[in-house]
Amino acid sequence: VQLQASGGGLVQAGGSLRLSCAASGGTFSTIRMGWFRQAPGKERDFVAGITWIGGITSYADSVKGRFTISRDKGMNTVFLQLTSLKPDDTAVYYCAAARNYGAVSMIRSYDYWGQGTQVTVSS
Repeated sequence: VQLQASGGGLVQAGGSLRLSCAASGGTFSTIRMGWFRQAPGKERDFVAGITWIGGITSYADSVKGRFTISRDKGMNTVFLQLTSLKPDDTAVYYCAAARNYGAVSMIRSYDYWGQGTQVTVSS
């Protein structure tokens, strides 16, 4: 499975962005898609996840009510809508795909990773 993330950019605090992650090659084996982020000097953290068939979503507490994950099965694409952005949301955002039902927030649960897209929020 190959993942291509896009949609990052520079935005002012309070603004919005929509990230996309297009999957190709063997997507029939995908059970869940997730978004993680990594700020400079920090670990990669879970942001949101969605099951591919049922569309069940999970979010980190820090983004609940501000970010929304969704997927378009026909397009093999998962989206992350970011609203009410804060400077603390600045990070490289990575999408990931899992072949099994592991813990949604754990990096080791995911088998494939995209290249990341930079989100920068200015104050």
